[in-house]
Amino acid sequence: METADPLDAPLFVPVRPGPAGCWTARLFRSPLGTRTAVAFTGEDRLVRTLGPAQPWIRLSERALRALTAPLGVTALRIDPRLTAPAPAPVAAPAPVLAA
Repeated sequence: METADPLDAPLFVPVRPGPAGCWTARLFRSPLGTRTAVAFTGEDRLVRTLGPAQPWIRLSERALRALTAPLGVTALRIDPRLTAPAPAPVAAPAPVLAA
């Protein structure tokens, strides 16, 4: 009997609305600033970490990596437990007008 490939196990992936109205994977940053994909092994873990209002989709690890690789994202955290509040928005610099 063949065993299932763990890369094909479904995960709960946080998403956000994309520019065309489609869902897109929500990417995060590591403490060092590296763009990182995040996934959870259960809906309860996602809700505990990101809250009940966080939309999600089911994707395998293999599919999530294939989706984020063209964006240069190679890091993936599964079931992260530590989170920090979002940083305060940074004001855009005032435009420089040519004289």
